[in-house]
Amino acid sequence: MSHVFHRFPSGMPPVAFAGDGIFIVDRDGKQYIDASGGAAVSCLGHSNARVRNAIIEQSKRLAFAHTSFFTSEPAEALADFLISKAPSNLTKVHYVSGGSEAVETALKLARQYFVAKGELKRGVIISRERSYHGATLGAVAISGNAWRRAPFEPLLFKSVQIEACYSYRGKREDETEREYGLRVANQLEREILQREPGTVAAFVAETVVGATAGALAPVEGYFKRLREICDQHGVLLILDEVMSGMGRTGSLFAFEQEGISPDIVTIAKGMGAGYQPIGAAICTQEIYDTINRDGGFAHGHTYLGHAIACAAALEVQRVIEDENLLENVRSMGNYLHERLVDRFGSHPNVGDIRGRGLFRAIELVADRETKEPFPAARKLHSVIKKNAMERGLMVYPTGGVADGKAGDHVLLAPPYIVTRNDVETIVDRLESAVSAALLG
Repeated sequence: MSHVFHRFPSGMPPVAFAGDGIFIVDRDGKQYIDASGGAAVSCLGHSNARVRNAIIEQSKRLAFAHTSFFTSEPAEALADFLISKAPSNLTKVHYVSGGSEAVETALKLARQYFVAKGELKRGVIISRERSYHGATLGAVAISGNAWRRAPFEPLLFKSVQIEACYSYRGKREDETEREYGLRVANQLEREILQREPGTVAAFVAETVVGATAGALAPVEGYFKRLREICDQHGVLLILDEVMSGMGRTGSLFAFEQEGISPDIVTIAKGMGAGYQPIGAAICTQEIYDTINRDGGFAHGHTYLGHAIACAAALEVQRVIEDENLLENVRSMGNYLHERLVDRFGSHPNVGDIRGRGLFRAIELVADRETKEPFPAARKLHSVIKKNAMERGLMVYPTGGVADGKAGDHVLLAPPYIVTRNDVETIVDRLESAVSAALLG
């Protein structure tokens, strides 16, 4: 009997024993293609020698020094690297140990920034439906994921959600994609104007939506309009790139493709590629200076800026750069999309194929014409995951995409080192898993 508090009560999962490139090998020797990067984490696969060596060498020098006493060379070097790649307005990196902590940090940065400015009424956070920002209470409070929120509602602060940019289900026949994007973006301004002036602190959005909606990319012009609205009303724009950032969509920061820059961006998963737990909130100099004039940020975690984690993450980013892996993300991402369209483009139960780079998803429907989802009770996404695992394939399916309860998608986020042959095998096994689930 296992004494581990496992995620699911249905039984003990396979025991992961080794990692080999894009594969995880269990204790019995079975290989699984990690076509989801776990949860869009393992962007370099599971056995990168350079990153392993960086961890070993740093552990020989220094494992940990608390940041209330010291900084460290890896923390300084990693921050220098990240800021050198970021837009000029983003200048300060606040380290954490994962994505949920990064989002919590961003929310507290936004609130304390306005406190320091004397704008004490600014405490409202606006986010979006069909979003997921993390498992901590603040992150859950701003997430538009109904089933994750439900057990904890009495503990959550009140946030506001506007409609997500979800053209597959939201765009009317009488409007273009751009018109649709502007329509849903303008919901933010209406929410701001409905409230007492000077009460909204921040708008939070995933640049490309991850787990809850499955690689849901915005339409052209959507984020530019959101940036304009935030600027006009003095609201901070926080972009959550915990899943979609650090190269996953083909550029280091996903927002680069939108032609904008946020006031705060959160990153994590692809930052350290799973070799160490690490994340960060990156903010503007204005936010940093304003808070520090008021005595400093009233926030911090014990393991922030952990020397080994920073050394690992820096080497991850150097490998991505040295091996030109973002180009592979773009080319293999396009190839993955082509193969998905070839296999599922005319499938009677696949309504949408979407995403950017190596961040792709298919959405399953009971009826392509009406876009009616399968009943939630069927838990089709769970059955697909089970079938995929049996076939040696790891994918990231989720339910509730259509209305918070019903609707199934399967998210793919393979490592940046994936090849054309790998893509073929992934799509073959996915097609088999989906077919078996639909027949069951």
